[in-house]
Amino acid sequence: MFLDLSKDPFDQGPQGASPGWTVVIPFFNERDYVAATIESLACQTVRFTLVLVDNGSTDDSAAVAEAAARAYKLDYLLLTERTPGKVAALRTGLAWVRTRWTATCDADTLYPPHYLAAAQAILSRPGHVVAGAYFVPDGISEPARVTEAARFLAAARLLPRQCHAGGAGQAFCTRALRAAGGFDAARWNFVLEDHEVIHRVMRQGRMGYSSAMWCMPSLRERDRDSIRWTLLERLLYSAAAPIAGDWFFYRFLARRLQRRRLLSNRIRERQYQHLEGPVLVPSHSLL
Repeated sequence: MFLDLSKDPFDQGPQGASPGWTVVIPFFNERDYVAATIESLACQTVRFTLVLVDNGSTDDSAAVAEAAARAYKLDYLLLTERTPGKVAALRTGLAWVRTRWTATCDADTLYPPHYLAAAQAILSRPGHVVAGAYFVPDGISEPARVTEAARFLAAARLLPRQCHAGGAGQAFCTRALRAAGGFDAARWNFVLEDHEVIHRVMRQGRMGYSSAMWCMPSLRERDRDSIRWTLLERLLYSAAAPIAGDWFFYRFLARRLQRRRLLSNRIRERQYQHLEGPVLVPSHSLL
């Protein structure tokens, strides 16, 4: 797929012929999951461009991802970002976005067919610049999902100035995301980047949620200890988000994460993803 960079990035054409969405998926060693993620996205009810960012995979994740994108006849780009870390990969992906809206998705997560349409409905509300999804397990019953949606939305109403959605379930007005500085490792190169970027984007407008916007992360066991924040940090986030977000992230939390060495690349160091030392990662084409 070729992107015409001479066009207005947000021009949808006379009849909305161009996609309004770009989906950015950074990945590292996701061979076993990425094809299913792309299959779920291929069923979306609205058009989108897919930007795949290989963050130095040592398996054949990139080949699997590209084969899936081709099989479902998606408009896609396959990029390489050699700098380890999700923030670096997201920054590379965002640089190629030419659409009004941007969704960040994880390579091990399934999305219902109406996912982007639900996000678009939120972002079309006056003043809304970011949308967040709640997570449910695969195979959840409809009554259980409705209960989880109610719990999630109640928390969002109670604490409207903090982020309630992880990076696998966030969607942005692209202009607002770029105006906030986008994904920037020079500013924030730690874990919890999904919360930090929302802090900046919400200076541009509101974050919205709905019972219709949800997704299903994989059920594999995760080594969450490597990226978890403490109870104290969570409590302070809830208290500081509305009035002292800069202090919380850049003076308090950043220093604590630095001491614990929880840099962005640490999110890759999990029980199911073993790093084997430096590898020369080939560049991927943009086709």
